[in-house]
Amino acid sequence: MFFFDLDEVIEVQEQKTIDAIFNENGETYFRETESAALKTFAEKDNCVIACGGGTPCFHDNMQWMDGHGITVYLKATPGQIMERVKDEKHTRPLLKKLDDYEILSFIAQKIKEREPFYSQAQVILPVDELNTDSFEKIINSFPT
Repeated sequence: MFFFDLDEVIEVQEQKTIDAIFNENGETYFRETESAALKTFAEKDNCVIACGGGTPCFHDNMQWMDGHGITVYLKATPGQIMERVKDEKHTRPLLKKLDDYEILSFIAQKIKEREPFYSQAQVILPVDELNTDSFEKIINSFPT
């Protein structure tokens, strides 16, 4: 399968970083651009698209993704996400001005806001339980 990171697709398309897009054009512009970029994959088969945490929450993107493929929610705790992103906060527009405590609180709040969208995923896998059987669960989700 081919792999695409939606943020990287947007950066190539816009010829600037996600951080620069947020700073120069704002979040509304980014979310519209993100949705349009996501929908360019309508005719692609056999690919994995990694989207940012906000992608499912705007412009009916979650319903669109559910209708065009298998959606997988890698469910993580705020602490697990914090460990993953803390060294990248300078490249994450919504986190870059926050200290570690504020980041953890921000992540917990975002999960709470976004969970109704995330829970619509067709496969939900807790990240602390990921193993080779997890991938079998994903593969078995594909229509035969």
